[in-house]
Amino acid sequence: MPRSGTAETRERNRPLRVVVSPSERARIEAQAAAAGLSVSAYLRNVGLGYQPRSVVDLDAVERLAKVNADLGRLGGLLKLWLTDTPGRGVPVADIRDLLGQIKDTQEDLRHAVTRL
Repeated sequence: MPRSGTAETRERNRPLRVVVSPSERARIEAQAAAAGLSVSAYLRNVGLGYQPRSVVDLDAVERLAKVNADLGRLGGLLKLWLTDTPGRGVPVADIRDLLGQIKDTQEDLRHAVTRL
């Protein structure tokens, strides 16, 4: 629950002790960080029924997905170029290397989006 003013913060002088295992503490700290809150604020909010939202930058996720789509289209165009005019222009080995790099970049982007 968002704070409504400074008077409420002054009244918060009664600590609540919670006993947790090291792994539970790590999970709570990670979830608090993902919500952009201190551990104290996170536990207070969850305990009072507020569901904190993740602070993942949805715009960044959208940009990564667009880059991935662009790379996919580029790979498709290069593949088309290879099948239509094999052996002309850039050496085939260089194009194959480039396609491999594009595929690797797509995989890296997929992993980045999954982590977000």
